[in-house]
Amino acid sequence: MLVLTRKLGQNIVIGDGIVVKVLKISNNKVRIGIAAPEEVPVFRQEVIDKIKAFNYMASGTNHLELKSAASFLKHLIRY
Repeated sequence: MLVLTRKLGQNIVIGDGIVVKVLKISNNKVRIGIAAPEEVPVFRQEVIDKIKAFNYMASGTNHLELKSAASFLKHLIRY
């Protein structure tokens, strides 16, 4: 793992098309912006964890439960 220190307004560049920018620092929180090519998915870790959990759950569920999980995930990803 590479650990970097950045100040407000500074960037980190990953590969040829991903830029991570420090937008705001306040109250022990850092707000970052991520610019990436459209074909590169960018998700919060908790969203990935939910998707994995639902995929595992869906592998042993019936059709109606699967539809319910898919609907919940669509709602979660929008926000």
